[in-house]
Amino acid sequence: MTVKTVNFHFMENHEQYMHRCIQLAANAAGDTYPNPMVGSVIVYGDRIIGEGWHRRAGEPHAEVNAINSVRQPELLKGSTLYVSLEPCAHYGKTPPCAVRIVQEGIPRVVIGAMDPNVQVNGKGKKILEDAVIEVTAGVLEKECLHLNRRFFTFQTKNRPYIILKWAQTADGFLDNNFQPAAISNSLVRTLTHRMRAGENAILVGTRTALNDNPSLTTREIPGANPVRVLIDLDLKVPKMFNIFSGEATTLVFNLHQDAKEANVEWIKVYREDLIPDILKSLAERKIQSVIVEGGLFTLQQFINHKLWDEAMVITNDRLYFGGGTAAPQLSTEAAAEEIYRDNRIAHYINHPYGV
Repeated sequence: MTVKTVNFHFMENHEQYMHRCIQLAANAAGDTYPNPMVGSVIVYGDRIIGEGWHRRAGEPHAEVNAINSVRQPELLKGSTLYVSLEPCAHYGKTPPCAVRIVQEGIPRVVIGAMDPNVQVNGKGKKILEDAVIEVTAGVLEKECLHLNRRFFTFQTKNRPYIILKWAQTADGFLDNNFQPAAISNSLVRTLTHRMRAGENAILVGTRTALNDNPSLTTREIPGANPVRVLIDLDLKVPKMFNIFSGEATTLVFNLHQDAKEANVEWIKVYREDLIPDILKSLAERKIQSVIVEGGLFTLQQFINHKLWDEAMVITNDRLYFGGGTAAPQLSTEAAAEEIYRDNRIAHYINHPYGV
């Protein structure tokens, strides 16, 4: 796939407008699944005359919303359209954006990142170039990839984007002498519930389900509940536990049965290649991201397989247990840290997409 070199003389303006595309795209964070977040601006001379973003799946895409926002449509034939992701080239719930751009006679298009979806993957760019539209691609590409890292991971690796999360004491324990205990504070609990609402699924293992009886919902904030994923190989978790409540769909990976009942689906797997097979099954169900909140054993499985993209480690700097289950260890240094009263959140990156 050929990508035109960006003219350095115009780079500063290109980046300015692409930054705005990214800002607009982020307005729909958590709302566009299974589609990516996309923003678009239309520039005439040195003035933005149109803006738009993709608000949710099934509705018009960013480029169409930007075009429709222009109050003087006659200016389109002398304008440049900026978009954070390659315009689509296929008919789905909406017509192809690349075709609409051609129809409007827009002479120049600047693209942030190319779309790896097999239905697009350079086809949108080709439609534009075949119509003798000047196309520049790769402007703020890393930032555009980072914005949609879940989508890009799903499309290119055929698995969900994986976020590990756990809370530990200042002396590095997950529990108090092997008994469940609260570690994170109320601010962080609200933050993690908001995080759940932004991801497709949340995963725990048997021991966590039995010891904590978690609901794995977004009960502390308004927001959609993620799909609950339980690794329970020998079906030890009783059906009356919270993880089976009707508040959300639950997938149970086990060694014994394939079955469905109300909001619960049991999926048979094998011990060999367990984690890769679970991720493959989640991808088949179009789950693009998963938070792994399991205990040490489950977290360590993902770490050992090097199958994780981000990790969020919450440390209570004032809490010491002196014994219990030791927290997992990551070999990489934290990319960033945030402080929430006595809680410190360290963010780790394993498979960076973009910045």
